[in-house]
Amino acid sequence: MSDNKKSQNKKSGTLTRWVRRMFFGGSRELEKELAEIDHSQDVEEVVSPTKRIIRGFMERKLAVAALIFVVAMFLFVIIAPLFITGYYDAYTETTQQNIPPTMSMLSVPNELKNDIKMIDSYGSFSIGLSNAGKVFVWGSTSLGTTGKDMKDIPEEVLNANIQWVAAGIDHAVAIDDKGKVYAWGANTLGQYGYYDPEEYPDFVVMPDEVLNGTIDVANVKKVTCGYQASAILMNDGTAYVWGNKKAYSNLESFVGRDDLSDIDFTLNYAVGLTPLGSGVFTGKRGLYDQLKSNISDKAVPVKDFLKGRKIVELAATSKNVALLLDDGSVAYVGDFDTSRSDPMPTLAEGEKFTYIVSGNYHYTGLTNQGNVYSWGGNVLDQTKVPSNMKGVTRLYGGSFQSYAVNDNNELVGKWGLKGYLFGTDGKGANIFYRIVMGGKMTMSIGAVAVIISSVIGIIIGIISGYFGGAVDMILMRVAEIFSAIPFLPFAMVLSAVTATMNIEEDVKIFMMMVILGVLTWPSLARMVRGQVLVARENEYVTAAKAMGVKENKIAFKHILPNIVSVIFVSLTLDFATCMLTESSLSYLGFGVTYPRPTWGNMLNGANNATVIKNFWWQWVFTSLFLSLTCICINIIGDALRDVMDPRSDRDK
Repeated sequence: MSDNKKSQNKKSGTLTRWVRRMFFGGSRELEKELAEIDHSQDVEEVVSPTKRIIRGFMERKLAVAALIFVVAMFLFVIIAPLFITGYYDAYTETTQQNIPPTMSMLSVPNELKNDIKMIDSYGSFSIGLSNAGKVFVWGSTSLGTTGKDMKDIPEEVLNANIQWVAAGIDHAVAIDDKGKVYAWGANTLGQYGYYDPEEYPDFVVMPDEVLNGTIDVANVKKVTCGYQASAILMNDGTAYVWGNKKAYSNLESFVGRDDLSDIDFTLNYAVGLTPLGSGVFTGKRGLYDQLKSNISDKAVPVKDFLKGRKIVELAATSKNVALLLDDGSVAYVGDFDTSRSDPMPTLAEGEKFTYIVSGNYHYTGLTNQGNVYSWGGNVLDQTKVPSNMKGVTRLYGGSFQSYAVNDNNELVGKWGLKGYLFGTDGKGANIFYRIVMGGKMTMSIGAVAVIISSVIGIIIGIISGYFGGAVDMILMRVAEIFSAIPFLPFAMVLSAVTATMNIEEDVKIFMMMVILGVLTWPSLARMVRGQVLVARENEYVTAAKAMGVKENKIAFKHILPNIVSVIFVSLTLDFATCMLTESSLSYLGFGVTYPRPTWGNMLNGANNATVIKNFWWQWVFTSLFLSLTCICINIIGDALRDVMDPRSDRDK
């Protein structure tokens, strides 16, 4: 009986399922039955083409990683410039040329931090001295192709009790407690050592009493170095100077002077303070005979400005000199570029400067109320004074840095240039900044060129493939003519012609975009034509014609959406090609020209054996950005081509 009941229930259940399938469909029932029979055999989900493409693409981990990289690169070159301050394309800095990647320019050694006697710098490295007489060097210490490293302090200096130190762009000077003067670093241009005056007439020779004798270290007032020159000033006004006369044309005027109260170097001139603080000595009449105050920009003769006041001390940057007067006010002489400078701060009533130091383009001053201010050039954050400093009693200026010290000889603040993430190029520009700006330009040119070529190629391809006949023949012959043009030589000729024309750089860049776009459309047009030839035979096209839809609507509103996936793949690959083409042209010198950066002309700037061998960072980072971006774009294009074609072998 039980078997008969089971049989009847089974027949009744089967009849019920048949009725449900007849009126409500059977896919759900079949799926449940198949799941009951074998849980490992699931009914495949029906998905839309878009979802299938996305799902297939996301299954390719390499393609997903490439997509993330390209999107990140786009955002990087678009957003990063918003946070870059002080950059401009024509930036050059003689003292910062060919510096390797480093972030150590503010890294004062721990052993020195709590026992600072003095700190000085002029170029890419800094030199410090402890009260115990020990010398420290930090920053970018390698001196280009000379093979010298400023960290290689001579053994005799390490064993001596040093009392004074100073740093130039490529050399350093030290004086020990016995008055012996030491120097190390580059010395091929008269920085130190003996040179035959007849054989080397362009050098002011190191004085014999400094080179072979000793000086009274107790009477040393100041030791300072310039680009390729040095000076020691004594309390009695005697100045010992030596170095390269080509770097400092007035250097010889300081030889034998015994009446100076201060001395320093700009980038091109030596400057001194005349007796009794009544003027600036340069050895050249009229060079610095006009003063400006911190109150008025009007320049007046020195005598008319001082009105009985005396100049206490001077501090020189690369282009100008600040003079601290005995009443605490400040005057200036030299050249000024206020467009990229922070103005001198306005002091409170009764507040005045008691001490001023300088860097290459900025000044830092200490007031009688213990406040510290920095002003002047701020391209590399030289004037961003920390707000938490207390008890500052001394200041030391570096090339693009400043240091504050208290009465206990402890470092209480430091600010300015930390270094360069990717180093600098032969003009002293930050390679990281130029890669960002160059990437924006390279990608923009590639994108606009692809848009132009795509518009032309799609229109011609659709018209040619859909209408066929004479239209097809004419358009394809035009495409063959453009394809027959040798692309790189033709683009080089056009770029060379535009270079001789008196047009703005932005117009030239736009012309390059147009040239790239106009010369690269034939391949896309032929591909679109082939797809249209196949698509126009489909039933939906026949149905649209039967309904009286206009031909142009059939071509562009019915056929085009059905082949857009193939076009999208082609555009992705063409984008990388256009980027490489722009970079090739710029690399060959026929694209975007300096100072406007692109990845191509940055590589062009590194195209010599000296740079490749000695300054690897000038081409490695740019090459990596360009190659990785193009490779990732190609990976994305290949992946899209595979997932958009159901017949492709996804595991190939």
